[in-house]
Amino acid sequence: AADATLLINNAGVSVGGPVLDADLDGIRLDMETNYFGTLLVTRAFAPVIEGNGGGAVLNVLSVLSWLHPGGYGSYSAAKAAAWALTNASRELLAPRGITVTGLHVAYMDTDMAAAVPAEQKTDPAVVAALALDAVARGDAEILGDDVTRAVKAQLSTR
Repeated sequence: AADATLLINNAGVSVGGPVLDADLDGIRLDMETNYFGTLLVTRAFAPVIEGNGGGAVLNVLSVLSWLHPGGYGSYSAAKAAAWALTNASRELLAPRGITVTGLHVAYMDTDMAAAVPAEQKTDPAVVAALALDAVARGDAEILGDDVTRAVKAQLSTR
């Protein structure tokens, strides 16, 4: 991928569960995939994107970057770490001509959300179009659905 100008970090897994009770291997897998995976792929592609004259990184995060229900503590912690990584990377990559955008979204129609009722999910094609438009504008953050917008609006009131 020597001609890359856009990196989309979309790998995700949620296997850990409650941080106090879940198997540590599952918790580690959540962190390895959602945080370290994003970090390592970004490190690998940043020089390529810079060498191609700049571009963008899009990190697919979650509404659970901000909302931390106990049953999803492992996933939430990993996505919160990925959110922090996104913000730190934005500052570090800007001088190299690379924008970094974080996409926060609740449920989409993916394998990970297979058990969620269809009416609670957002069409991934809609989210993808929203995200690509935001990346093209150089936006720092995308709130991909109404649930995510409501949670973000409540952050300062908690």
